[in-house]
Amino acid sequence: MKARLLLGTLSAAGIALSVGQMSATAVPGDGGTSNFLAGPDVIVGAIPDVASYGSGTVGGVAMRAYAFGSDSCNIGTSQLGWFANSANHPVIPQNAYRIKNGRIEQIGMSWMKYGFCALQQTLCGTCTPAGSGCPSLLGIGCSDPYTASLNGTQSSLGPRSKVNPTTGVFPADTGTETATWPAVSSNGGSMARRLQIRQDDLNPTLNTGAVYLAECQYVHPEDASNNNDNNNASYRLFTVNANYGITLTGQTFQQKPAIYHYTTVVPTATITAVDAADGRYIVACNVSNNGNGTYRYEYAVHNLNSDRAGASFSVPLPANVTITNAGFKDIAYHSGEAYDGTDWTFSASGGQAKWQCTQTFAQNPRANALRWSSLYNFWFDASVPAATGNGSIGHFKVAGSTAVSMKVPSNPCRAGDLDCNGIVDGADLGGVLAAWGNCSAPCAADLDGNGVVNGADLGIQLSQWGTGI
Repeated sequence: MKARLLLGTLSAAGIALSVGQMSATAVPGDGGTSNFLAGPDVIVGAIPDVASYGSGTVGGVAMRAYAFGSDSCNIGTSQLGWFANSANHPVIPQNAYRIKNGRIEQIGMSWMKYGFCALQQTLCGTCTPAGSGCPSLLGIGCSDPYTASLNGTQSSLGPRSKVNPTTGVFPADTGTETATWPAVSSNGGSMARRLQIRQDDLNPTLNTGAVYLAECQYVHPEDASNNNDNNNASYRLFTVNANYGITLTGQTFQQKPAIYHYTTVVPTATITAVDAADGRYIVACNVSNNGNGTYRYEYAVHNLNSDRAGASFSVPLPANVTITNAGFKDIAYHSGEAYDGTDWTFSASGGQAKWQCTQTFAQNPRANALRWSSLYNFWFDASVPAATGNGSIGHFKVAGSTAVSMKVPSNPCRAGDLDCNGIVDGADLGGVLAAWGNCSAPCAADLDGNGVVNGADLGIQLSQWGTGI
């Protein structure tokens, strides 16, 4: 199990270190915090430029292809391997997101750029070079620029499925390995492997008021083995013109994935980072009043670097709560990436609202799990306002789940009235006693929401004993 630091619940993305395109001052640590972690530590210091590769049709849908540049920085205390055609260099995926009508959703993804050598520049401060020219190491404090054209070079883009994002391990990109990758010519031509976005998701006429975000992430085995892999993603805003040209705006927000910008656009939202046994998930949540007696619940779950991946997402659902208009959105893999894109199913029973992958890992290792560097959306309308509770992310490759503190539908019944019949009585007491001990979400008997049914919950129930409101 890797040692990790929790970021906790955040109300704003402003904690992210904001840096310009031409210079930066980076802070070593985990997810942009000041917690110092020794060893090599690669981050995205800047997203400096964008390249456009035109349009095409994929599966009958009009698409656009792009690439974002990514300037890396080694803000750690050791040099970082950057050996071409090996298993000791970074791989770099690119993503695009849109915040619109109260929802942040992933609208594009690329394959992974394979690194090959590192210039020794000073974007993030004083550089101690690892050598002259473009050596196979990135020196301490040094930066290395990859332009959008480099990150869009199809021959050096490999499948995301080849890397373990937790360990950073991937097969060396030798000729033997690259020969196994799905061919460019038969998987989209000029669109293949590059960052692909549905044209309608960018159309200015259809997206008035939308906020767009570009994100790059570095994955490296040495960075991961030193537990410095939670700060590897950075983002920057962009705009779209009538001809689908993209213009990067403002500054690069270092060491934070794009999901953290959600609270800047939707101030009522919350963001919680949670660590599973092998990686980090970041969950955004917003609840708004529909004005008709119902409330819209919006959830976005981002898998930063968990190889186990997510197989389900559940929200506790108290008795006598009605939910409607449930929905789900994922992001489509492309260019021959061997993942099934079947949408997750939804159910509302047994005290929980739950979205679930249609197959287990044993049934299909390529099923549509929530994999690393991707974000899925979940939403519904409920008949009650929100309260704080615990949701759950179920794991895909192994059994188990990870609890997430977030906004959930509140219980319309009195505290301790487990059967919601208006009376706190012996039947409800029996429910608390039957659930005594550890109680994973959803758990109606866990009245204080701490994951354990104990004397504190019994005290809450006894304080409400009898009838009345």
